Amino acid sequence: MINTIESLEYYENAIEKHDAVLFYFSHEECNVCKVLKPKVDELLTNDFPEMKMYYCDTKNLPELAAQNSIFAVPTILVYFGTKESIRKSRNIGLQELNDLITRPYEMIF
Repeated sequence: MINTIESLEYYENAIEKHDAVLFYFSHEECNVCKVLKPKVDELLTNDFPEMKMYYCDTKNLPELAAQNSIFAVPTILVYFGTKESIRKSRNIGLQELNDLITRPYEMIF
């Protein structure tokens, strides 16, 4: 299930609350983002069920995007613990994302 970030506080709470969290930064005008988002959600559901996914609309929350140096969409940020571990932008392959997440995920869960 994909949750939507509504504020900076909500974003920070999500990082603190979960051991593994993925933030998907995009906006409604990005057609690539619309196709990729459900595939990323499916990847997490099938392979990383303990990881939570959040959607961040860069048009609605430009200050959150700026604070995280998000200048292109889609951008994926993955946190393990409270540390940013993975950052991918634009050309994101699902197999590459899977490979990047697997080792730290297995160490925690």
